[in-house]
Amino acid sequence: MPGTVLLLAASPVGKGCLVDAASVLPVLAAVPPAVLAGTDTANVVELADPLEPQAVLTRLRAAAAAPGPLTVFVTGQLQLDRRQRLPHLALARTTPSTVRYTGFPWHWFREELRLRAAGTTTLLLDLHADAETWGWLRGRGLECGAGVAVYGRVAPPAGRRRVAAPTYMKAIATVLRSGGRPGPEQLHQTALARIAGEGEVGDLVLWGAGAGPLPGAAPVPGAAPVPDVGAGAAPGAGVPGGFAPAAPALPHPRPRSGGGTPVVPGGETPGPPPAALDGPGPRTPDGPVDDPHARITAAVQTGDHPAADALAARLEQAALVAHGAGSEEALHWSEVRADLAMFAGDAERSCRTWMAVAAARLAAGQPVDAAPVEAAVDRAHHQWGRITDRSRARDLGPALAELRGRVPGRRQGALDHVREQLRQLQTQG
Repeated sequence: MPGTVLLLAASPVGKGCLVDAASVLPVLAAVPPAVLAGTDTANVVELADPLEPQAVLTRLRAAAAAPGPLTVFVTGQLQLDRRQRLPHLALARTTPSTVRYTGFPWHWFREELRLRAAGTTTLLLDLHADAETWGWLRGRGLECGAGVAVYGRVAPPAGRRRVAAPTYMKAIATVLRSGGRPGPEQLHQTALARIAGEGEVGDLVLWGAGAGPLPGAAPVPGAAPVPDVGAGAAPGAGVPGGFAPAAPALPHPRPRSGGGTPVVPGGETPGPPPAALDGPGPRTPDGPVDDPHARITAAVQTGDHPAADALAARLEQAALVAHGAGSEEALHWSEVRADLAMFAGDAERSCRTWMAVAAARLAAGQPVDAAPVEAAVDRAHHQWGRITDRSRARDLGPALAELRGRVPGRRQGALDHVREQLRQLQTQG
């Protein structure tokens, strides 16, 4: 099966630039596509200094949907937005004051890649960070989701008025051009050894799968763990007005804060999925594991949407009893049910459920610009646009407009879009 390669190099234009990211693309482009992907054949998509986060999202989403192995090479710089303090990949128009709107939120990588099968996705990263972002990363690391193998480095600022070179990624390209295709871990270690000789290894070295080092990975001086930094929705361009969400939440679980049903990180099913909802769960070398996310996914894959929703509903009710309304445990299963409704083609139920999730989060005291709140409203907005029954869409419109008034989201004109669509529905009768 052919592989897919996404080459992404981005950095701001002007004095805010920390790294000459685009300079690595000619070197990477000189490597045969099959060697970049580690497959017999491959398709390569190149993004050089993109201007808009939506353009990056569109390319990433298409690459994530492609079958077969996916390898993503990312070169650029990280900056924090001033409101939510979340890392973004700075794009050509990004400035410190506009990061939230002109940068590419790092958690969008996680959102778009989380439904891919474990072991099929590799990220190779050469990133630089400004002083503020560097300090933030030192305490948290950088995470890309369970099931995604991550290799690379994040370097601190190179110095005042100095633009750094993407030496790690150039070393990767040099190794690949020299012949052969080493595995990603060996490729990573070889590239680190090359730049270590030049004294340019950053203090934060990323390697491993998900949130930890790969088994057998050699310790790297200065390596930092890569814990979860949260998730959020990526408003896209799938519906009029561009308010499509990122990949659906199913089957990705949130970290649990208490006891209850154990959850396998990432919800991935080792080997073939169970044949039916009531069948055995996935197995590990130590025996079977009852993973409800895998059972729900298997039911959806076989078209048994009622059974999938019934199981999620039971888990939602159990979480409500054990943890209370507004708890992350209960809200997670509500979100899963919202996406199950979408998979079943019931846009109205999905919209109502996402609106209820947003309302519950707001009632629990979460701020209107919190990523999970914005995600819920964005997805409700998206599903509202998919309702084919005009009368039902018209009935839901005022409640969505009220919610949009409280949670405008990141896309300018979101509330105006709802109002305009609602006016059209009312006019058409």
